[in-house]
Amino acid sequence: MKRPMSRCVHFLCQAFVLSPLAFSCVSAQAHAGSAQGWLHPLTGPDHLLAMIAVGAWSAQIGGRAIWVVPSAFVCCMAAGGIAGFYQLDIPGIESAVAISVLVLGLAIGCARKLAMAPAACMVGLFGVCHGYAHGYEMPVMDNKVTYVAGFLTSTATLHLVGAVGAWRLLQRPRGALALRGAGFACAIFGAALTYMALTTA
Repeated sequence: MKRPMSRCVHFLCQAFVLSPLAFSCVSAQAHAGSAQGWLHPLTGPDHLLAMIAVGAWSAQIGGRAIWVVPSAFVCCMAAGGIAGFYQLDIPGIESAVAISVLVLGLAIGCARKLAMAPAACMVGLFGVCHGYAHGYEMPVMDNKVTYVAGFLTSTATLHLVGAVGAWRLLQRPRGALALRGAGFACAIFGAALTYMALTTA
């Protein structure tokens, strides 16, 4: 008889697998900059999945990576956001954001445990891309400090959700396999996003 999955496991699986479906019908208005900073990372499945995946992958790597890797993402995201404020023309950002979902999903699915430093560098690069997208789409009238604090707080919370959910899942007998399956599901969605970004560029 199968053991019932905990609420935490259900939540993690829903975040990886069901969120893209739930958010696919969200209006592009949120990505146009009408949402507040704290809400912005929650209104696009690309940002949502990438940030949860960063936390989940950090838990999968283990050790100090569980806080160093997400911290690298948040810090680099702040730097990217500043670049976005000044409307600097950096081509391929949407493609890079989509690729981050694909790569992070594959890292989790393949249980690729990089050393902490290269893992932090990789997610840091993705953090710059995500931060640039948030900063570039910032509503003109919004206070920059409040907006940045909002999307950084929201991002850190999503990292925490992914890390705690993955950590709890890894405590279960077949949890590592379930986490890898969720990672591959994330990668499939990331591949679709990447294809759309590259073909519409």
